[in-house]
Amino acid sequence: MNYGLKVSQTGTLDFLSLGALIHRLDPGIIPFRKASHCDIHVSGGEFNVSANLSDCFRLKTGIASAMVDYPIGDLIAERVRAMGVKPFYKNFKHDGVHGPNMATVYSDRGQGVRAPVVFYNRCNEAAAQLKPGDFNWKEIFGQGVRWFHSGGIFAALSPTTAEVIVEAMQAAKAAGAVTSFDLNYRAKLWNIVGGNERAVSILDRIIKNVDVLVGNEEDLQLGLGIPGPEVAAKDKLDPSAFFSMMGNVTKKHPHIKVVATTLREVHSTNRHSWGAVAWIDGKTFTSPTRELDVVDRVGGGDGYAAGFFYGLLKGVAPQDAVNLGWAHGALLTTFPGDTTMATVDQVEAFANGGSARIQR
Repeated sequence: MNYGLKVSQTGTLDFLSLGALIHRLDPGIIPFRKASHCDIHVSGGEFNVSANLSDCFRLKTGIASAMVDYPIGDLIAERVRAMGVKPFYKNFKHDGVHGPNMATVYSDRGQGVRAPVVFYNRCNEAAAQLKPGDFNWKEIFGQGVRWFHSGGIFAALSPTTAEVIVEAMQAAKAAGAVTSFDLNYRAKLWNIVGGNERAVSILDRIIKNVDVLVGNEEDLQLGLGIPGPEVAAKDKLDPSAFFSMMGNVTKKHPHIKVVATTLREVHSTNRHSWGAVAWIDGKTFTSPTRELDVVDRVGGGDGYAAGFFYGLLKGVAPQDAVNLGWAHGALLTTFPGDTTMATVDQVEAFANGGSARIQR
C-alpha cells in the first residue's frame, strides 16, 4: 500500500518528531484549589506520538526539542529515555531563578458532570526560544528517517518556532521522509503571537511541505483559513461534515494525500462515544464506534495519530490503519497520563473486535 505516499521501508529512525516537551501536574479527580498532591506526566503533542510508537508499537523513534539543565529537565529526560525515544536536544542552562523553564501544564481529570480543567505556565519556556540553526537537520536526516512529524502548538509558541518547523520540514522532504502535521489549533496561543490571520499565514508555509494532516473541522477552518463544511453533521460521530471539507482542503493544498481526525461525543467526563475517520488519497474511511469509560482523556488524539501512523508505516490496508489508530486512542483513555501503557497485541485485538473479557 502506498496511500499516495512514498514511505521508505528502511531507516535508522522510523519516526522523528519536533516539538516542546512539557510536564503535566495531575491531582486526579481533585480540583487544584483543593489538591494536596499530584502525579507528574511527561508530555507534548509531538513527543506523545513518538513515545507511543516506541513503547507500544516498537518502532525506532526520536524527538527534537529543547532541554534545560535543572531537576525538572532531568525528570523529563528520564521519561523520554524510559519510553525508548532517542533525544536530539538543544540544551539551555537554568539561571536558578527565572529559567528558561520546561513548560508546566496543570490538569485535573474532572468526574461525571464536572469537566476537566486545564491551565498552563509557559513563561520563559525553553522550547519557545528554539530557532533555525539549532539542529543539524542534514546530519539527523542523513542517518535515515522514514517519517517526520510536528504540530500547531509548537508552531504557535513564538515567531521562531514556526521557522524551525519550516526548516525541518524542508530538510525532511529533501531527505525523502513522509511529513505529517497535527494542526492542534489553540486560539489562546495564536492570539498572543498575532491572532488567526497570522496563524493561517504561518501554517500555510508549513503545510506546503506536509503530506499527512491531522485535524478536525474546526482545526481545518481556523488553521487553513478555508470555509466550513457544506454538509451539517447529524451528530458528533457523523463524519459527513469532515469529509465534505476535503475538496476545500485539497483545492488550497493539492499535495496533501491524507487527512485524519478523531470523532468524540462527550456524554460526561467519564463516558464518551468514540470514533475516527481518514481521507486517504481521495477515498474515505470510518472506524467503528465504541462507548468508552474514560480514566484520563488527555492524549487520546495523539494515541489515534500514533496507531494510524503505525498502520501506514507498516503498509496495512487503509481501513486497518484507521482501526489501529482508533483502537489505540481508545485504549489510551483507560490509562492515567498522556502516553501509552498498551501493548501492540492489545491494540490489534481491540481493532479486530476484541472485548474487555478477562484474559486468563
